[in-house]
Parts: sequence; structure tokens; C-alpha cells
Amino acid sequence: MNALQSFFAMGGYAIYVWPAYGVFFIVLLIDWLAPQFRRRRLLRQLHSRMARQEARKERANRPSAA
Repeated sequence: MNALQSFFAMGGYAIYVWPAYGVFFIVLLIDWLAPQFRRRRLLRQLHSRMARQEARKERANRPSAA
């Protein structure tokens, strides 16, 4: 075996080592993306809440038809 094949074989433990690296990088990616998705969701919720409050204010300021 050449050095590269030996490296990828990890001394016979490749079946355990490479999935561990994969899981690590997936968790790292999720840990990096989760705050961005959470921020986007919270901004959407805040925007809709502010729009509802504005609509309530407009309805309250509208003269009644009585």
C-alpha cells in the first residue's frame, strides 16, 4: 500500500474514523447555520407582530360608523 492508501485506511480503523469526521463536520455546519435560521425566523415573527399592532392602532383610530 502506498502512503495515501495507508492514510485513508487508518490502520484498519477507517470504518470508525471517517464517519466520526463526517458527524463532526455535520454538527459543526448545523451549529454554524442554526443561529442564522433562528435570527431569520425571529425577524419574521417580529415583523408580523409589529404589523398586527399597527393594524390594531389604525382600527382604534378609525372613526366609528355609529
